[in-house]
Amino acid sequence: MMRFATSPTGDMHIDTLRVAIINYLVAKQRQEPFLVRIDDGDKSQNIEGKDTEIMQVLEKFAIMHDQVFHQSEHLHMHQTLAIRLLEEKKAFICTCSTKGESVCQSGNCAQMEREAYTKLKAQEEPFVIRAHKPETPVCLDDAIQGTLTFEPQSIGEITILDAKGLPSWLFASACDDMLSDISLLVSPYAQQEATARQIHLKALLGYQTQSRHAHLGALLTLSGEKAEEAEETSLLWLFSQGFIPDAIVNYLLLLGNEKAPQEPFTLPEALAWFELDALSASAVTFDLEKLRELNREHLKRIDDKQLSALFGFADADIGKLAKLYLDEVSTIQELEAVIKPIFSPKPFENEHEEVMRKLQQVLIDAPMFQTFQELEAYVQEETGFSPKEIEKPLRLLLTGTDHGPELSKIYPYIRCYLLEVIS
Repeated sequence: MMRFATSPTGDMHIDTLRVAIINYLVAKQRQEPFLVRIDDGDKSQNIEGKDTEIMQVLEKFAIMHDQVFHQSEHLHMHQTLAIRLLEEKKAFICTCSTKGESVCQSGNCAQMEREAYTKLKAQEEPFVIRAHKPETPVCLDDAIQGTLTFEPQSIGEITILDAKGLPSWLFASACDDMLSDISLLVSPYAQQEATARQIHLKALLGYQTQSRHAHLGALLTLSGEKAEEAEETSLLWLFSQGFIPDAIVNYLLLLGNEKAPQEPFTLPEALAWFELDALSASAVTFDLEKLRELNREHLKRIDDKQLSALFGFADADIGKLAKLYLDEVSTIQELEAVIKPIFSPKPFENEHEEVMRKLQQVLIDAPMFQTFQELEAYVQEETGFSPKEIEKPLRLLLTGTDHGPELSKIYPYIRCYLLEVIS
């Protein structure tokens, strides 16, 4: 089984989505079940509704799960396993440092007997339970980063239960991965040390299965900051700007991947060629302009009628009309900004007002013409205006703006709506 786990503590960013996509993709390739886990153990950090939002985002990207659960559902199990480690003397009570430090501050707590647990609990004195650090280095055979070695001191004496009796995220995750029998974990670059600590914890718990691990190259912005710290990497922000899921998936699978095809592709299409081991171990850069280019290409691939629905129509011609503008815009929001004025009341209060009103009256009484050339010739004949005199006023009347694709290309897609357009 493979899994994707995230905490409901904020908006999902593309670095988190990248991990979800690759875990899901590899699970599909390996024909293994795919699990989604909501790491909600720290209730003080959780934001109400974010767990639902996470599932909605995954659904939006067609990342379907075979199983989903909240980590808090396993609280009793985590506590039981922590006490078992204490009883087996693989963990110890620590009273000198209860605020999340990686080691016991006094160095003497490890000598405390098991009976101290009951006594301290009865006296309501604060303490944590820590796992003993490993006696030898922890080796991590990473499918992307290569062999990584972590010295016992860097693993530290991991807190497994905090002063409130709640499991730490490291311990709860190690327990859940063990209980779910996760075979391969694709994780962010920054979690390498956390992975090594979880390997140690699973070894203390007696887990014999060797899971494979792969840590993706770090994802940075053009300015060099971590991607999750930038506004433009928030999925909610990207959606609000009009970026579509297929383009985002396409772009994230290109990062650090020399084997990816150059032409646009979708997640199902990536199943045929994606190779986890081929990903670069180096940091990769999120470039919003490159995403814009891909977004444009994916918008061109959308079914015309389906595209028109984004603007309140069910007409393939409106989808074709929108695609005329994709040489100059790249997102749904930008498309809406050029399509909406075509079907909105026109701005007559300008230097062309007199000509526009005359053109409007002529077109209200005009027959329907198949081509723009026929319509243009009719207008010139009825008004006596020259082609130059009607060029800009007619564009404003038909599109609401003074620039854009040629009117001869636009007209065939709006001629059935002409009376609405010129109102």
